[in-house]
Amino acid sequence: MENMLIDWGLPALAGVSFLAATLLPVASEWLLAALVAGRVDPSLAVAVATLGNTLGAMTTWAIGVWGGPWLIERVLRIGTVEQRRARNWYHRWGRWSLLLAWLPVVGDPLCLVGGLLREPVWRFTLLVAVGKAGRYAAVAWAAARLAG
Repeated sequence: MENMLIDWGLPALAGVSFLAATLLPVASEWLLAALVAGRVDPSLAVAVATLGNTLGAMTTWAIGVWGGPWLIERVLRIGTVEQRRARNWYHRWGRWSLLLAWLPVVGDPLCLVGGLLREPVWRFTLLVAVGKAGRYAAVAWAAARLAG
């Protein structure tokens, strides 16, 4: 499977990056590193991975916007106290926490909370994309250095 994804190149990177930004447990950094080590243009690979990952995060944001109350109460079963705590945390740290949307475990919930609390899509997209681009640039840089 890994070789097939590497053979598909940038389209596979876009798809895997998209899925990695949803609630699915998928990682995209390995594919970016493999493509850069295989001599794919690092700037292009970072742009594709960032775009795919940002679109995936926007999907999670949209779930928060349009499925908020139902999702919170029926699926996630988050109580009033936890909801208040999440709102307070988000209002305290605010939109700047979205720069950390690339982090494992907490990144997807940050995107969901951004949607639940109606962060404007343009600001959400900008902050999330900046954080994700930084992470992918670091991975691409390391892969290029290690590939020599």
